[in-house]
Amino acid sequence: MTIYFIQAFIYLCAAVVAVPIAKRLGLGSVLGYLIAGVVIGPVVGLVGEETLAIQHFAEFGVVMMLFLVGLELEPRMLWDMRHRLIGLGGLQVGLTTVIVMAIAMMFGLGWTMALAIGLIFSLSSTAIVLQTFNEKGLAKTEGGRNAFSVLLFQDIAVIPMLALIPLLALPELVEKAQQLAQQAADHHEELSLVAGLPGWAYALVVIGAIAAVVVGGHFLSRPLFRFVANAGLREIFTATALMLVIGIAALMSLVGLSPALGTFLAGVVLANSEFRHELESNIEPFKGLLLGLFFITVGAGIDFSVLFSNVGMVLGITLGVMILKAAVLFILALIFKVRGSDRYLLTLSLAQAGEFGFVLLSYSMQNHVLPADIAQVLSLVVAISMFLTPGLFIFFDKVVLPKFQEKSNEREADKIDETGTVIIAGIGRFGQIINRLLVANGVKTVVLDHEAGQIDNMRSIKIKSYYGDATRPDLLHTAGIEEAKLLVIAIDDQERAVELAEYVKHTYPHVRILARAYDRGHQYALRFAGADFIISETYHSALTLGTQALKDLGIHPFRAEQLRQTFNETEAKSKDVLYQAWKDNTEDNKYNATYRDLFMQLEEALSKEMKADRHDKHASSERGWTPPPKNYIDVIADMQKEQD
Repeated sequence: MTIYFIQAFIYLCAAVVAVPIAKRLGLGSVLGYLIAGVVIGPVVGLVGEETLAIQHFAEFGVVMMLFLVGLELEPRMLWDMRHRLIGLGGLQVGLTTVIVMAIAMMFGLGWTMALAIGLIFSLSSTAIVLQTFNEKGLAKTEGGRNAFSVLLFQDIAVIPMLALIPLLALPELVEKAQQLAQQAADHHEELSLVAGLPGWAYALVVIGAIAAVVVGGHFLSRPLFRFVANAGLREIFTATALMLVIGIAALMSLVGLSPALGTFLAGVVLANSEFRHELESNIEPFKGLLLGLFFITVGAGIDFSVLFSNVGMVLGITLGVMILKAAVLFILALIFKVRGSDRYLLTLSLAQAGEFGFVLLSYSMQNHVLPADIAQVLSLVVAISMFLTPGLFIFFDKVVLPKFQEKSNEREADKIDETGTVIIAGIGRFGQIINRLLVANGVKTVVLDHEAGQIDNMRSIKIKSYYGDATRPDLLHTAGIEEAKLLVIAIDDQERAVELAEYVKHTYPHVRILARAYDRGHQYALRFAGADFIISETYHSALTLGTQALKDLGIHPFRAEQLRQTFNETEAKSKDVLYQAWKDNTEDNKYNATYRDLFMQLEEALSKEMKADRHDKHASSERGWTPPPKNYIDVIADMQKEQD
């Protein structure tokens, strides 16, 4: 028993140390696990032959991963992504598989082994790529969205690959495996519901098992989850989720199918369930730990003697695979009209082999498709290509992206052939609303924006706008700043926004400046620069949502609106005090202890003001309030007329 505790401690300690370091270095968690395995295995020798047995157990993490992938695949989302998913993703997997297979056959491998190798190398690393996209803010770019579509198709394609690989078994490997299995036959017997059945009966049992998963998942899972959820015990819901996944995996194994196939299918069936997010949160920790353990065992099982004796071949295959995949992706990017830096992002981000390659390699060995010596070499190729992936992203950031940014900046500013009463600098989501409101009311505007893509988007929907940097004096002059009444500053670059406000207020003091601020600091800087009216981009939306929250908590709507008004008025009063404290501070850090103390004092005053207002209005009788009379608006209108 003690040895198991020690081994568990070694594996967990390796993960705890290596993974955070790898993530901090930008290598990703998967590479962290692989490095941890290499260190405790071939390098230090803390673990040994037990890694193979642990790997079989840890492969259940793959089953859980595919269950979670299925949960994410809502039919509507798949339909919306069908062109990129099937077109771009399908062609990438298909072309890569065929080309790699053809090359492998040229080197004398049989078509079954060549096909298996092609399938393995057609996959990329979902874990590394998506994590890097999120860290670098690339997920919402055109290249990022296309890469996600390809990765999603690859994850789905793993299912038929797992079903296909057993059909590619080599007779000589099967015979050798049977001889080894015969020696252990006396010790235990594999459970099976289909052993010895004729073909037609086997087919019926398989169809019945799949139907049980689909029908049970659709009709029986919801009552079961409701029953368990009503108990109010989180650990029981976790046990139910594990029971579901393990039970389906066991059923698939009993009928001779891949457990991953069954759990993936169950995940798709439950994708629209109201318990989907709860299932994800309960399964995710187990999936993460088991997958991490699986990758550690892969790293620990790497035979460096194979690498040292075949350095040239391993590196050659690795570079060849990456170049081949990059070429396929680049051609597909051209066909699907992925432009600019996004084309290279798609090409470079998916050029490596992926973590599912380890899964398919292990699965291919278990099913007698690939011999152990070839599988060891291919494992090294997959691992090294993943190790090189961060370098590809660095190359994209340092070499590719700057060149396209320079080309974008080289575009000449548009010739402005009109002037307007209002000049709007920035036509993003904020500036668009302002422009639409003004134009709809007959106000002549001139729109400037430094993002070429945004200008092209506006022109595609018939909104006239000009490409150019609004901070350039010559463009402002051409846009008619001398005759303009208002300048609206809605650009995202905070420093440029402040510079623009300062220049216009100094040079054209008659122009009233309305500006959008990112936060308090930006608001103060704009005010100091001379902006006449400043609004924080999230202030009113947050205040509206907070007011709705009060209403949903049971506070009378009239009372909630009064509290909103009180908050707004108090905030307006404190705004000048805080700005003066910020302005008078000569230190580099404007938010020093003095400012923070004043802010907290004003927050206490706000709380007292809200409570005092509540007591004055007799909060205990709020629910007895009656709504305003129907002629309330008419009465207000009459009062205004009398005042006039």
